[in-house]
Amino acid sequence: MDLPIYMDNHATTRVDPRVVKEMVPYFAETYGNAASRTHDFGWTAESAVEDARERVADLLGAVPKEIIFTSGATESSNLAIKGVAQANADRGRHIITQATEHHATLDSCEALRRQGFEITVLPVDSDGLIDLDQLSESCRDDTTLVTVMLANNEVGVVQPFDDIGAICRSRDIVFHTDAAQAIGKIPIDVETAHIDLLSLSGHKFHGPKGVGALYVRNRPRPRMIAQMDGGGHERGLRSGTMNVPGIVGLGSAARFAQDELATEATFLLDLRTNLHNQLRDGIDGLHLNGHIEKRLPGNLNVSFDAVDGEGLLMGLKEIALSSGSACTSASLEPSYVLRAMGRSKVLAQSSIRFGLGRFNTQEEVDYVVPRVAEEVTRLRHISSGTAA
Repeated sequence: MDLPIYMDNHATTRVDPRVVKEMVPYFAETYGNAASRTHDFGWTAESAVEDARERVADLLGAVPKEIIFTSGATESSNLAIKGVAQANADRGRHIITQATEHHATLDSCEALRRQGFEITVLPVDSDGLIDLDQLSESCRDDTTLVTVMLANNEVGVVQPFDDIGAICRSRDIVFHTDAAQAIGKIPIDVETAHIDLLSLSGHKFHGPKGVGALYVRNRPRPRMIAQMDGGGHERGLRSGTMNVPGIVGLGSAARFAQDELATEATFLLDLRTNLHNQLRDGIDGLHLNGHIEKRLPGNLNVSFDAVDGEGLLMGLKEIALSSGSACTSASLEPSYVLRAMGRSKVLAQSSIRFGLGRFNTQEEVDYVVPRVAEEVTRLRHISSGTAA
């Protein structure tokens, strides 16, 4: 077993070597611009982009023309939320989201609030789930958009997205979901779930960084305003020269995710269950954050009594873990996700997120557990003023 060990797969994943292999020719051999329609270099690049579009669509149960390529889920969510809100302002200026969203959603909603939109932020319960009755009661005649993430990036909680979609469809409200963490981990069918807009990032499921997509339902097609001008690429919704190698990698990652989803989910669930059981049996004062079952198979978020999470991470230098979202890792404030779930400030500051992925092993889990237990014991001794 090699050190260091990587267990931060919610922050980013290692690009699968099979994906890299498919990407490599598009850097220096097949390097045409996909928008060049007058020669073979451009045609070849365009063909590769359309193949990738079909692969991503297949993963979601969509059709290729519903896939818009972007730089990642943050851009996709900005385009979806702001684009729909602004295009439908004549109908209504009320938007619904929930408290534990990624900042790409929360900050987009806050930007719209400054433009005069009204934002309803739904609370979550102690397991991190929204109340469907409260969602339904919050919908109004002037509500144009509901944006609720499919799976949380910190605690892995999977929202009841089929039910959310049904509520939105019955009220003629556009439903957007940030599915960045869920893609490749759980099955998603945009038709069954009545999802109108879906954001994803390649680097969350063993594809490259800097590329993602926005699913935009074709029928009925949401009214949207593009957030970037300059060329009218991607059905007029996302201008800019296409990142052909990245898009090829995204499509490749989508194909492997679809082919291996069932077996990989079972593998990750077994690995996570073993990790959780060992930690629970070996460490007193361990608290699970998030619903025990309604969560991503590779996610484990726990808090420890009388232990500072940052101190624990510093002591585990040979193990890559995190205390929450990579986007807020520079902040010393306790996790807003855990605080929204009702965790105390002390417990929120002692949380650690284990993100298991395709390349983790049982041998790594068996190494990590005693190291975590050792470090927790050491920190508790320091805190209590006793010798280790």
